Amino acid sequence: MEGLVHFYTGDGKGKTTAAIGLAVRAAGAGRKVVFAQFMKGMDTSELAPLKTLGVQVVRKGTVTKLVPYMTEDERALCDAIARSLRNLAYSVDCCYDGQQALDLLDVETFDLVVLDLNLPHVDGMTVLRQLRTTDCETKVLVLSARGEVSDKVAGLDAGANDYLTKPFHLDELAARIRSLTLRRFTQNDVVLACGLLSFDTKARLASVGGETLSLTRKETGILEYLMLNQGRPVSQEELIEHVWDSSVNSFSNATRVHISSLRKKLRSALGYDPIRNRIGEGYVMEDGE
Repeated sequence: MEGLVHFYTGDGKGKTTAAIGLAVRAAGAGRKVVFAQFMKGMDTSELAPLKTLGVQVVRKGTVTKLVPYMTEDERALCDAIARSLRNLAYSVDCCYDGQQALDLLDVETFDLVVLDLNLPHVDGMTVLRQLRTTDCETKVLVLSARGEVSDKVAGLDAGANDYLTKPFHLDELAARIRSLTLRRFTQNDVVLACGLLSFDTKARLASVGGETLSLTRKETGILEYLMLNQGRPVSQEELIEHVWDSSVNSFSNATRVHISSLRKKLRSALGYDPIRNRIGEGYVMEDGE
């Protein structure tokens, strides 16, 4: 019996999406399909539809070694930071040990990494150094109870963009995150503007003519990212990378639903839709009718 084997490997994104697309087409044509994924331990939501189509899914290379654990206080702090940032409409993925962080950084792209140095299995400094061997662009904000000048210098020299000493206030953490993420887009203003539409990156609020718009967290994240990239087409895949966390199913219609809802609200408030859909390119935020 003749069969075909396809390998997808290398740096960059899109390998899983391409492989799953081909697997779905083959399964839909009645072919027997085996989908083998060699990666480091992170479950991905894209595998669920394959199983419903009868595709055999094989995953290898997951990390099962027992590692030193994170204390309850440290885990609670991580969860509290995640909740706080999600309340500000950020998309957040959490890792509780250094190896898990490295695994996720291998398969996902982030605008910012908030990195605690006191991590089990692989410490934060090792995570930082390994990240910087392949990625010099992603912003890294280090959290640490080590407050000596020498500790801060070591962290910054290893590639951190900022260093925050524990204990800290969540408002200060949020301010530093705003500074680092806005710095990436060379945006100096706290308030972004597109015609009559404005977005306060500190308060995480959008308004038209002084009237605040009622937006969901996802709509807020989409609007901010499009306003930071005004005039440039942003693909659905790019929005998923920057606005959603790693649990999103890239085959889901959720992205279009949230964008459609956002556009209706903007059209109602402005009298026109500032978001254009360029076929084959993506969504563009533009001023004017």
